[in-house]
Amino acid sequence: NAVKYFTLAAEQGNPKAQSMLGYMHTKGEGVLQDYKNAIKWYTLAAEKGNQIAQFNLGNMYKKGEGTTQDYKNAIKWYTLAAEKGDAKSQTNLGVMYANGEGVQQDYQVAHKWYSMAAEQGNATAQFNLGFLYYNGQGVKQDYIKSHMWLNIAAMDGSNKNAIDARNLIAKKLTSTQIEIAQEFATRCVNKNYKNCEFE
Repeated sequence: NAVKYFTLAAEQGNPKAQSMLGYMHTKGEGVLQDYKNAIKWYTLAAEKGNQIAQFNLGNMYKKGEGTTQDYKNAIKWYTLAAEKGDAKSQTNLGVMYANGEGVQQDYQVAHKWYSMAAEQGNATAQFNLGFLYYNGQGVKQDYIKSHMWLNIAAMDGSNKNAIDARNLIAKKLTSTQIEIAQEFATRCVNKNYKNCEFE
């Protein structure tokens, strides 16, 4: 059975197996749900540089699952995974910097992390970038860029909040500005979300 296989490999120090066991304990798949055991296995894998384990460990510390809620530890593990390019960790770091959770509130740093994740197609980061531009937080207020990022976040149709926010911002723009924002969004998507900070 899978639990035996992963346990054997995890006990031999395999970080992927350790991370998988952490996941199984988090979700109660094949084992009883046990957050403390999940943290144990995620920590072993994360310390070996396993990016998925680092992200999941960050989540557990942020939510206080199996441990006391600890934003500083969440930041630590998210940062390690984010620096390796994990878009979800980058997005979560952006949220923590925007909200001042475990760190001094810093919208410019939030913008940096959101931008990195947005360039990988992370719709949540794209949505959050739209709001930074709307509110002028960490960036110069720019309704066209706000509309562009919210439009991109809304493109797959599953993010109703992005659609509603984009439509609300459109009311602040002229029809020409909306056309510019839509052109920027199209160019951004065509460039695979890279270098989308058009002037």
